[in-house]
Amino acid sequence: MSELQSALLLKKQLNELHKNPVEGSSAGLIDDNDIYKWEVLIIGPPDTLYEGGFFKAHLNFPKEYPLRPPKMKFVTEIWHPNIDKSGDVCISILHEPGDDKWGYEKASERWLPVHTVETILISVISMLADPNDESPANVDAAKDWRDNYPEFKRKVARCVRKSQEDI
Repeated sequence: MSELQSALLLKKQLNELHKNPVEGSSAGLIDDNDIYKWEVLIIGPPDTLYEGGFFKAHLNFPKEYPLRPPKMKFVTEIWHPNIDKSGDVCISILHEPGDDKWGYEKASERWLPVHTVETILISVISMLADPNDESPANVDAAKDWRDNYPEFKRKVARCVRKSQEDI
């Protein structure tokens, strides 16, 4: 897919999200002159530890989009097994397409060109509600989630409070 085609597709997806936003999120461009760099705001899902939080993240799309996935990085501090300490999101649909060399994920669980920004946002919101501690990006958060849930809750609550202060 050419760069022009990927830019047109991203403009279409952005317009669609403005008309029909994913519940609990908003999306826009970081710079109006660069369709490949987005900022999203995810509101902590109701009935989760993240409820009430306002978590900003950046989506950086490759010129080969939708053949290759974007990278997603939270810029708001967040404590979660599937988000590493620098904010990078580790979720199957954002992994490069094809077979997993480690055999953990099926190719069908990884990036496919049919995914959109909408499906990414829905997946990340779902991930906040239901962490996968089997394949963590943040081993310490996964360990807290499994072995010291009160500590996990305390760290998440601190991140939620901090996100509210930063808005």
